[in-house]
Parts: sequence; structure tokens; C-alpha cells
Amino acid sequence: MHDIHDPSRRLLLRAPLLAAVAAALPAAAIAAAPAVSAAAGGADPARAFDFFLGHWQVRYRRLRERLMGSGDWEEFEGRCQTQSLFGGLAQFDESVVNRPGLPYRGLALRSFDPAARRWADWWLDTRNPQRIAAPMIGGFADGEGRFFGESELRGTTVKVRGLWTDIGAERVQWEQAYSADGGASWETNWVSRYRRVG
Repeated sequence: MHDIHDPSRRLLLRAPLLAAVAAALPAAAIAAAPAVSAAAGGADPARAFDFFLGHWQVRYRRLRERLMGSGDWEEFEGRCQTQSLFGGLAQFDESVVNRPGLPYRGLALRSFDPAARRWADWWLDTRNPQRIAAPMIGGFADGEGRFFGESELRGTTVKVRGLWTDIGAERVQWEQAYSADGGASWETNWVSRYRRVG
């Protein structure tokens, strides 16, 4: 298993990954996302994700069955390291997710479009290492990040929402929710609580 902190490995990942995700960004997702002008930590939306740079311990909470009316959650630990790219206009993080019976690693890539004033957020992980999920598009306002996209669940397209909340110097929370009714109602199915380390 490769070391999450290996700089040569991170450098080799950058070019092909950035090229692949740029080609995968659907125009419809960009058009549907609201433009957001305020950042989490100030007035510049291009620096909105600076709070997430560094090393984190993570407590994950996962709903076992999505959009099934379930209240059965599982919890587990992990860690995450985030690094800046493109002079701050992009960043990636590598996560270690210690899910019982199914541990995996994940890579998130975020990139800011100065013209549209929006961020795109992609995800790739070792459970399906050649498939980059469609991005969520959005930004920050009033100290909260709101991102929207689409995914497939049991053969049906559902809307996906990602929220960045409780943003501080030492902690932050990200949560994911699905909607089967076009965004009229949402069910949270994943919560990541980050605590800064190092």
C-alpha cells in the first residue's frame, strides 16, 4: 500500500487526473449550479477552500440504506490530507476510510472557475478506481458551502447535495444528502466530521 504522504506519488497523479476530470464535467451541471460570490473565510470565492488545507482525523457516519426510510447508521474513523494546486484555484485531498469490512482510499479534486465563480468537486476511490464520479457544483455563502449534482441509486437518477458546515480553524463538517423528488426533500446519508491534526 502506498504512503498517503509520498510527494512523488501525488505529483504523478496530478496531470492525468486533472485531464480526465476536466473532460468529465457536464455542461448541464455547470449551468444548473448557482453562482456564489462569498467565500467561507472571506470575500474571495477563489480562496473558499483554504480552510481545508492540511491534515485531518475524520469521524465518518454512514446511513446503511439510502432512500429506504432507514435510520440504521454505522460509524468509523479515517484520516485526510489536503493540498493546494494551481496557486490556490484547485486542491485535492486523499482520504483513508476505515469502514469495517470495506476499507478504501478516496481522492477528491476541487477546481474553481473564475468566470462562472463556481467550484466543481469530483470524487474517485479504490472501490472503482477507473470511474470518476460526476462533480458537484457550487460555492460558499454565509459561511456554508452548498454543492449540487446527480448520482445513480438502484438504477435511478437522484439529486445529490453536499454541505460544508461548522467551518473553523480546527474542525469542519461535510455531509451528503440524496433527493428522489427533484430536491423537494432531502435525506442525509453521509456525515464526515473533521478534526485538524499536526
